[in-house]
Amino acid sequence: MYEVEIKVPASVDRTRERLVDAGADRRGRRRQRDVYYDAPHRAFAETDEALRIRHETASPAESADASTRLTYKGPRLDTASKTRVEHETAVADADELADVLDRLGFEPAATVEKQREYWTLDGFTLTLDVVSDVGEFVEIERAVEDADAIDETRAAAVQTLARLDLDVDDQVTTSYLELLVDGD
Repeated sequence: MYEVEIKVPASVDRTRERLVDAGADRRGRRRQRDVYYDAPHRAFAETDEALRIRHETASPAESADASTRLTYKGPRLDTASKTRVEHETAVADADELADVLDRLGFEPAATVEKQREYWTLDGFTLTLDVVSDVGEFVEIERAVEDADAIDETRAAAVQTLARLDLDVDDQVTTSYLELLVDGD
């Protein structure tokens, strides 16, 4: 599976108003805490890969609605967006997984915390992100099974951003992790 994603810095409040005006559907809010890991056998920063444990709760937090997922993101496939191969799976016990990774030599590299508000429009998921110590962003994404669909999906994402008065030329292709680490 390929995740076609574009991220732009933007005011969350202003974008929310534009989404309402465009007839988008609000899908809820979540709080996420992403712990990124370094591998003992290669430098993910150099290979443009990422491995993270994401703990997610409803916002406001409700422990019954918590989930944990392990995600691997491969290197970016192009420079026009943040498209990459992504594998993700549910985790029953985040502490046990962290212990397994530790015993295999993986070390926590950084933690990214954010509030996310989810919307759907034009077949895309849009997230309004407030990222601690980084800023406010809008991400638009859609998963596609076939690499042949990447260019068409990216072009449609650009059109949807334009409907919201967001400019793809403002795109940020670095991850929140990179923005956090580079901002220190």
